[in-house]
Amino acid sequence: MFARRPLALFLGSLLALVASRVLASDDAYLLWTAASAEAVGKGMRAQGRVGGLFDFRIKSTNKSYNFKLRATWLTPEVIRASARLEQLRSRLSDQETKALVSAAEQVDDTVVLVEIDPREGSGVIPNEWTAVLQPGTLVESKRAVKGTLMPALRDLPALRGVTKRDYAYDVFWVAFPLMQHGQPLFTPGDTQAELVVRIEDKEGRVSWPIPSSIRDRTSARSDTVR
Repeated sequence: MFARRPLALFLGSLLALVASRVLASDDAYLLWTAASAEAVGKGMRAQGRVGGLFDFRIKSTNKSYNFKLRATWLTPEVIRASARLEQLRSRLSDQETKALVSAAEQVDDTVVLVEIDPREGSGVIPNEWTAVLQPGTLVESKRAVKGTLMPALRDLPALRGVTKRDYAYDVFWVAFPLMQHGQPLFTPGDTQAELVVRIEDKEGRVSWPIPSSIRDRTSARSDTVR
């Protein structure tokens, strides 16, 4: 009976060590350097253009002939990178930083930070512009979802991205559901996600590889629907 006690203590210590390593893995972002956090965030930032490269306008020169486009997919990794930078800037505790992540992840949908800069013309972005997120590089997709503007998300530090604001661009927080009509936006066979931005009769596209963290969130949504 007494001979079993050291074994029990050893197993208990081993389990505690394993648990601590799992916790450390989940919280690894709290040890990222500023450079590492910025690299993670910039890794999900894509640049493109809405509209053609050249100006063929004869009339209506008050309108922009194209728009510069930047988009950052605020994946779980980017959220943690943003929170880590805020921690370093504001000297937050680990618990305060985790709270920033938790607040950002209360948003059910996946969020893309869209930046648009009109070229010439009035410099005004029409209110009717739209953004669609879809798998792959499909021209048309039954699984494409239309985004919803959520300006209130600008108040969440972990959803601001890792780069400084460029005031030449207007910034929009656009949310997309990962589930639609009970079906996932991305399936295991999809490898790329594509954002399609349409302004008036002009269109632009950017794309990213689909990270495993988004697949995990999709699976969690699927379990909830079931």
